[in-house]
This record gives sequence, C-alpha cells and structure tokens, in this order.
Amino acid sequence: MYAIVGLGNPGKEYENTKHNLGFITVDLLAERHGIKVVKLKHKALTGDGVIRGEKVKLVKPQTYMNLSGECVSPLTSYFGIGRDELIVIYDDVDIPMGSVRVRPGGSSGTHNGMKSVIYHLGNDDFPRVRIGIGADRGQIPLYGWVTSGFSSEHLDAIREAVGRAADAVEEIVSNGVIAAMNKYNG
Repeated sequence: MYAIVGLGNPGKEYENTKHNLGFITVDLLAERHGIKVVKLKHKALTGDGVIRGEKVKLVKPQTYMNLSGECVSPLTSYFGIGRDELIVIYDDVDIPMGSVRVRPGGSSGTHNGMKSVIYHLGNDDFPRVRIGIGADRGQIPLYGWVTSGFSSEHLDAIREAVGRAADAVEEIVSNGVIAAMNKYNG
C-alpha cells in the first residue's frame, strides 16, 4: 500500500494558498479516483482507494505544516508503509513557479514541513513531488509568501502544475520513481 501525503495547513484561511499545494494535489487525486478523504486517523484526514491497480492511502496531515512529521511517522509505522511506498507532495520556493520536480529522496531544502517529516522518520530516503512556487516575492517575508494565494498571472501555471504533480504520483505508483523522474523532470 502507498501512502500519498500532501503537506498543507488545515483551516479555511489556508485553503487556497501556496503552502497547501500538497493538499490541493491530494484533493485532485481523490477526485480522479473516487476516493473520499474524510477519516480522521493519526492526526490526518485519510482516504483509502486504488490508483492504477495499487492500494493507496491519501493523507492530509491536520497538524499544521511545521509539525507534519508528527502525523506521517506514526501513520506509516501503524500501516507498515515502507520508505519506497511513501510519496510526499509539497510546495517549494526553491524551484520556479509552476514547475514540478520528482526526487527519490534527499534533503528538505528550506521547507519546514519536510524538515519535520524527515526528522520524525529518521531518514530522507522516500519519494517526493515538489511543486514550484518560486522565490520572487519582493519585500514579502517567506511566511507571508507561502501562506498567500495566487495572483491571476500564476493561476493557470499552478493549475497545470497540480495536474502534472498528480500525474507524477500516478506514475510513481505504477512504474516507480525513476520512471516518474524521467517523464516529469524537465
């Protein structure tokens, strides 16, 4: 079984912000595959289903971004999900707005949610899908940038990126992370 974890913040005020692109991507996957993400378990909203013939658990942590590891670690332990069966989706200021990058593992970069996940898991050896939100924020502090919505000029690029991120997750589930990297990193 795969655990597909979209990082984000719970609550209406964060619903359509840059920091919630992980949640938004999980919502798209849920819609595509008829999965209801409504069960509260291990500090997360979860939903069980099938993507491309594989059992999956879609996960939206309810711990707030910086504490995401407090949800992911117990959940993966409880369900016996290995590192290669965990896929984390999140926003990334370190790559250009609207870009998608798939990685088999590695550091958290500047992302505090990923720092928490890596810390609580005790390793960084699991696939992730990063959605670029860019770093050109002018005078806006990082927190203000990631918790703000999208300008009209970025909406189309973000919608397309979320679709590509969902496609990349489906590719990881069916053909592995290397195949997804070859297809979606470019």
